[in-house]
Amino acid sequence: MISYPIKLTPDDNDTLFATSPDFPELKTFGDDEDDALMHAVDALEEAIAYRIAHREELPRPSRGKIRATLPTQAAMKVLLYQAMMDQGLRKADLARRLAWHGPQVDRLFDLNHASRIDQMDAAFAAIGRRLEIGLSDAA
Repeated sequence: MISYPIKLTPDDNDTLFATSPDFPELKTFGDDEDDALMHAVDALEEAIAYRIAHREELPRPSRGKIRATLPTQAAMKVLLYQAMMDQGLRKADLARRLAWHGPQVDRLFDLNHASRIDQMDAAFAAIGRRLEIGLSDAA
């Protein structure tokens, strides 16, 4: 799982203001800690989607006690994007390697699109990577 630190600060409206040191653009709030973290996950996905769309780097998660965890599908897409950025690859390079059309590759990076696991596996393989899945006890 990928989780980013979230700072929760009480504000004047009896709500919690949520920010992230890794994504300065992330600003949201909630009625309590659970609500603020739920909104923080949504805001985090929006920040990531914006950075992917503009071909900007995604930070690796820093330390922090309170964290917003990305859904599994979003985490896979982030890992694919980061691996491609590390190798200096673009979506067009991936499309050529997979012999796919551009819109098919675009959907791999669309956090609102439920990509099939076999397509994600093919994309990772095309860049010389493999996705490994593990299981741990719930917190």
